[in-house]
Amino acid sequence: MAQKPSIPKGTRDFSPTEVAKRNYIFSTIKEVFETYGFQPIETPSFENSSTLMGKYGEEGDRLIFKILNSGDFLKKVEDDLLISKDSIKITSKISEKALRYDLTVPFARYVVQHQNEIEFPFKRYQMQPVWRADRPQKGRFREFYQCDADVVGSKGLWQEVEFVQLYDAVFSKLKLTGTTIKLNNRKILAGIAEIIGAKDKLIDFTVALDKLDKIGAEGVTKEMLDKGISEATIQKVEPLFNFKGSNQEKLKQLQQLLTTSEEGTKGVEDLKFIVDNIEMLGLQTANLDIDVTLARGLNYYTGAIYEVTAPQGVKMGSIGGGGRYDDLTGIFGLKDMSGVGISFGLDRIYLVLEELNLFDAVELPKPKVLFINFGEKEAAFCMKALVTLRKNHIKSELYPDAAKMKKQLNYANRRQIPYVVLVGASEVENNKYTLKNMQTGEQQVCTLKELLEITS
Repeated sequence: MAQKPSIPKGTRDFSPTEVAKRNYIFSTIKEVFETYGFQPIETPSFENSSTLMGKYGEEGDRLIFKILNSGDFLKKVEDDLLISKDSIKITSKISEKALRYDLTVPFARYVVQHQNEIEFPFKRYQMQPVWRADRPQKGRFREFYQCDADVVGSKGLWQEVEFVQLYDAVFSKLKLTGTTIKLNNRKILAGIAEIIGAKDKLIDFTVALDKLDKIGAEGVTKEMLDKGISEATIQKVEPLFNFKGSNQEKLKQLQQLLTTSEEGTKGVEDLKFIVDNIEMLGLQTANLDIDVTLARGLNYYTGAIYEVTAPQGVKMGSIGGGGRYDDLTGIFGLKDMSGVGISFGLDRIYLVLEELNLFDAVELPKPKVLFINFGEKEAAFCMKALVTLRKNHIKSELYPDAAKMKKQLNYANRRQIPYVVLVGASEVENNKYTLKNMQTGEQQVCTLKELLEITS
């Protein structure tokens, strides 16, 4: 008995309807990217392992899909290494490539490789799949698309302001009102760690703090204790567990808290620039919220940190995020190349739009005209008309088989094709076409020119 086919966990097939809906999101994001002056690039699905490994932290490295070397990949592995079962050392011997984990690091590699061909500041967008060996769950897949926009070669904070506007513009176009754009700054986190005496444990401190909304204050406290952060230190940051008020009120609290930290003060100034200008310019439907617990991407973010959450009532993780990185290209030898970027999580955005029934306007691609197939001679006559219709951008097709007419009309009805063309011996002889309106049932005999006029 043949084995039932399946696909790997964390991956999906997409039906024509689902592809149409996804393309609607893609086209909306692409339109806004290009309105804001970004241009597209693409990079390979897989990179050299050396390009990816060590760029996402220990947890990120574990989630990178490694690709086995072709041929006898164990041939060069020493026997004692195989016996030791040291998977990390063995992996480096049998795998030299890996599927990309995100689009940011490949973009940094691209910039360094093509630096002499690029006009800086370089504004690029990229919409391609990425892969992570994560545990699949709602909104979290092993294969998913990212839609990124980055600017490299500029330290100006106006780009941070524009990225807030860009998020707002995309979600407003998608009619996804009420999203929250969370904003923080790595300098603020570093400043907090400095004044509480936990500077040497910045990553442990901030990674735990970032989980506040998921595991609560008690869970964060336990994780910090497990990482060796003292109770006295944790008590100093407890006010952050209930950090509330307007953005301007939060800025004042942070200014007071970080008075003795030069780095932290600079972070507050950066945040204030963004908040003040967004309040001056206004947003269409999104909310901007300072969130000092936000600590994503600390292995490379050096300034602003973004995260976008769905409207209240929708249970979904972040649907976008990004930040400023002052020297990401430095890992590939190009120093002092500052950049800032954001990403849209297409798959999660899809699920949110689906949950909120916001796909009403998306129509599945379909022909406008179906030619009924009565036989070889009649089909050949129809094909000549099809060439003309398609040249005039009228979506049309010929039913491929000379099946019973009822079956062909049922096909047209199921696909909601508005017109069918019937061509029998009489039509071929008189060089005419019988056009049927599938909604009204009305039929009329017409020339090819009339057929074009009616269906265009």
